[in-house]
Amino acid sequence: MGSLSIWHWLILLVIVLLVFGRGKIPDLMSDVAKGIKNFKQGMADDEDDTTVGRKTVDHRPDEVSDKVK
Repeated sequence: MGSLSIWHWLILLVIVLLVFGRGKIPDLMSDVAKGIKNFKQGMADDEDDTTVGRKTVDHRPDEVSDKVK
C-alpha cells in the first residue's frame, strides 16, 4: 500500500513532461551537472589556497638577537 505502482510512475512522468517539456529536462540536467562540477572545482581551489598561505620561516633565536644588537 505504501509503494507506488507502475501506473502512478507513468502518470507522474507524463505530468513532468507536460510541465517541463521534452527539451527542458536535458538542459536542466546539464545545468545541474555544471553546477556540481563548478562546486567541486571551487572546493579544490579553496584547499589549494589554504595550503599556499601556510608558509613558515625557519630562524634561530640567537641569529635574531645578533641582528638586533
